Amino acid sequence: MKKVTVLGAGLVGKLIAIDLSEAFAVTAIDHDANALEQLARHPKIKTKKADLSVEGTVRKLVADSDLVVGAVPGSMGFKVVREVIEAGKNMVDISFFPEDAFELDDLAKNNNCCIVTDCGVAPGMGNLILGYHSEKMKVKSFKCLVGGLPFKREWPWEYKAVFSPIDVIEEYTRPARYVQNGDIVVREALSDPELIHFENVGTLEAWNSDGLRSLIKTMDVPNMIEKTLRYPGTIEYLRVLRDTGYFSHEKINIDGVKIKPIDLTSKLLFSKWKLKPGEKEFTVMRVEVEGLQSGLKKCLVYDLFDEFDDEKGFTSMARTTGYTCTAVANILLKGKYSRKGINPPEFLGKDADCFNFVFEYLKERGVVYKVNMNK
Repeated sequence: MKKVTVLGAGLVGKLIAIDLSEAFAVTAIDHDANALEQLARHPKIKTKKADLSVEGTVRKLVADSDLVVGAVPGSMGFKVVREVIEAGKNMVDISFFPEDAFELDDLAKNNNCCIVTDCGVAPGMGNLILGYHSEKMKVKSFKCLVGGLPFKREWPWEYKAVFSPIDVIEEYTRPARYVQNGDIVVREALSDPELIHFENVGTLEAWNSDGLRSLIKTMDVPNMIEKTLRYPGTIEYLRVLRDTGYFSHEKINIDGVKIKPIDLTSKLLFSKWKLKPGEKEFTVMRVEVEGLQSGLKKCLVYDLFDEFDDEKGFTSMARTTGYTCTAVANILLKGKYSRKGINPPEFLGKDADCFNFVFEYLKERGVVYKVNMNK
């Protein structure tokens, strides 16, 4: 039985470990004893407590792995991926670190490693979809709208974070890059808001976010954009917090103590944004791909609406992100994809077999993308 090491046992890492343990020997590693205790209830999963931020720790822990899955916070992601490559292991990663993954491309090729980055829902599935259709048509436009929200709109936030608050806040502060008429455009986050209606949800607010990531480099598409979805009105209080300085990384002096406002804000918001016991959330996503196929205009719209899993207790964001990751992990473990170097999901999407495998894998687990096509 092939061995898989899952680095990180949070909400998504937990699902990944459980899902992969059905077919592989899984070891989950985290510094949080409580998170590991939850996984220890699953007899097929081994757990280890370790501080993955300590240099050299990751290399030692993955030494006998056939595949590594990275599910650590974004601030640790780049370093963890580098150490996995130095250990000569293949990897699927969902840490969504801010650094450019292609900085590790030569290292991965030199160490004969296949590294799939950004392998979640968005980035992730949107990339996969665009990669697939870029092989079938001349894509002129790509648009991805995505958000995870609680069913209950509770004042004042009307939001719950199912992963690290500091990673969520990055979406509200990092300049948004998109492509317009072949040129890269940079706007501030939260810009260009628009109201959009979704079945099962109603009207949501969308704004520019920096979610294209690798697509800006890898895809020759003249118009590409990603927008984050929240309940209407959210953008106003986020702008107030951002422009007042609550999201700043610059240290301020308070009675002789220097602190980063972002650290205080994320600490305060962690409890406010945490899902309460029994509280449910959903993921909504829409991907639009337009272009020319055989000289004819073609438009495809992929819609996803996914809910909290009552039976297994998994959040929707964990399902939509985690199962995409485990689908690709299966592809690598079964030898269906082995390109060396850094591989964002759009590279896998260009392979029709990989694309179809992921969609069927998700469908079997109840994550269903509805596709509408207009010629």
